[in-house]
Amino acid sequence: MAIRVDSPSGTRPKLGAYAGMPSDGQSLDLIRKSHQRSETFGLADSMRPDYGVLRAADLSLKLDQNRVLCSHAFPVMETLYEQIVNTHSMIVLTDADGLILHSLGDDDFLRRADKVALRAGALWSEQQQGTNAIGMAIAERDAVTVFGDQHYLRANQFLACSSVPILDPFGHLLGVLDVTGDCRSHHQHTMALAKMSGQMIENHLFSSAFTEALRIHFHSRPEFIGTLMEGIAAFGVDGRFLSANRSAQFQLGMPLAALHAHTLSSLFNLSSGELIDRVRGGSIGDQTFSLCLHSGVNVFAGVEFRRATPVAVHAGDGIGESVNRPAKPELKLSGLRYLETGDLQVADLISRLRKVIGKPIPILIGGETGTGKEVLASAIHRDSPRSSFDLVAVNCASIPATLIEAELFGYAPGAFTGAAKGGGAGKIIQADGGTLFLDEIGDMPFALQSRLLRVLQDRTVTPVGATKAVPVDFALICASNRNLREMVLRGEFRDDLYYRINGLLVNLPPLRERTDLASTVDKILRSECYTGRPVGVTPEVLALFACHQWPGNFRQLANVLRTSCAMLDDDEAAIGMKHLPRDFLQELDDIRIGAHARPATVVVPAAPLSPPSLPAIGSAAVAASSFTGLRLQDLASSAVVAALTAHGGNVSAAARALGVSRNTLYRKMAAAGLMKKTQ
Repeated sequence: MAIRVDSPSGTRPKLGAYAGMPSDGQSLDLIRKSHQRSETFGLADSMRPDYGVLRAADLSLKLDQNRVLCSHAFPVMETLYEQIVNTHSMIVLTDADGLILHSLGDDDFLRRADKVALRAGALWSEQQQGTNAIGMAIAERDAVTVFGDQHYLRANQFLACSSVPILDPFGHLLGVLDVTGDCRSHHQHTMALAKMSGQMIENHLFSSAFTEALRIHFHSRPEFIGTLMEGIAAFGVDGRFLSANRSAQFQLGMPLAALHAHTLSSLFNLSSGELIDRVRGGSIGDQTFSLCLHSGVNVFAGVEFRRATPVAVHAGDGIGESVNRPAKPELKLSGLRYLETGDLQVADLISRLRKVIGKPIPILIGGETGTGKEVLASAIHRDSPRSSFDLVAVNCASIPATLIEAELFGYAPGAFTGAAKGGGAGKIIQADGGTLFLDEIGDMPFALQSRLLRVLQDRTVTPVGATKAVPVDFALICASNRNLREMVLRGEFRDDLYYRINGLLVNLPPLRERTDLASTVDKILRSECYTGRPVGVTPEVLALFACHQWPGNFRQLANVLRTSCAMLDDDEAAIGMKHLPRDFLQELDDIRIGAHARPATVVVPAAPLSPPSLPAIGSAAVAASSFTGLRLQDLASSAVVAALTAHGGNVSAAARALGVSRNTLYRKMAAAGLMKKTQ
């Protein structure tokens, strides 16, 4: 239900007397309640809003904590913006508290919105901003439009905002998608676009959460299968109901809470075994077929079924008996000494790790996504006395909550419908004698944390459905890109488990904070053997790399190098500007034109353009030399000096030329000792 309450421009509506309001009493009541809440929060309509925003580091942490939401929402936001470009509008994504995580929009409106802190890092809850669409969407968990002087604070009354809440597959609020514009140019179809985009995000979240389950896509009209209108319901292999998207809840006639009392059979009059047999028999494939809902309504449906195979068990094997152990991960950089590439932070980290390897001290690895936590865990295992046994890795974020218990602890024969005949040995049992690596442990369901704690304390594990505990002996390494200490304070992670796994905490620095970029690039190129021959990078490219923020860290760097190598001709031995991936150059260009500015149509030139300051770096000074012998700091300093000189000391212009933010350039200037010269 979208809430839209109109009032004449330029007048301040009073509670209970909104001029021009529709006759919908519920909508009037909701707006009135929001105004009453605003008064309760101690706000006055004439007060200046709180325009404080989070520091970059704190915002980065929030983005990390909401990485799943952001990864699915950002592409949808880009698509939505293409539909509203040049309408004096912007698109906003917030977390569940109303904190803006990301925004993009028209330049002219972004400048106006910035004056009321409608930008990343600002909090737009009702407590902070009074009645506004984002805050109301959070409070009401429904789609809301707040127009003009319906906003409680006068400072926000030039806005027209349409917000939709985004729920995860289990009905929990993840955030809000908002389209905001000038109230004088508000379009009546804005809310419809926002709702469609919100549904798209929720469907993406749903699909990613239930990749290893029975998923039924259905609708009463076959042409709607595969569209936003389709219902999607997920079931376990035993027929247990897992979740359903909003369209499925509507078609089934029940909210999510009520659906949890049902099974596949009670909702679709078909057992999971029958449905799986039809899938395996190829009678379904990509074609739709007819199903009958519990209500008697016939629908068209399609089925996806991907069964999890966490452990390969021979038929008839019992728990802990002959199990096909997974092959050891094939790593290009193995052993701690191979990770030492000249960075002092990493050298100190490795020095501390060497003192605890082989001792009964659990290791906790922190760091952003892509900083190499799994590579470090593998290196620790390779250097440990347990290296002749397996390193068993479990990504706690990628396994559905319904499967992670069996994945970790294993299950006995007949533990549940659809269980393997001989049972399954969990990852903990597989790690016996070796090392257990729990990646993204911050995403482990709270209920399972106590079971893991018991395993770590007793050094025994009891598989699901079993009565006999199995003794286990393993070294433990955990990793997370989330702040577990903060999660403990919020009650989201068990404090007793945190102190059990945190024997030695090491934090991998992000790529942008390391000083070994040149040697790292060289090592990645040599170890990956992308071309089958020695390959380097030109000084211009290395200087460009040195100025980039690398949000994807080593994973992003490796992908850029891999694609660039593919662009090399047989007679070329160095990656130049022309070989860099277009999307990487576009990312640099986006930074160059500002975090929020997006042209309506992006045209990528046939040949990438070098920043104006870089040709000088690659000329007489360094063109004849290989990058291998150059100091990275010297290259970065040269790039900074050249850009500042070319633009007469104008920091903003120099930052745009280098494709970095002003904050990054100031940091590079400080490192090069240039701050006094340019201030």
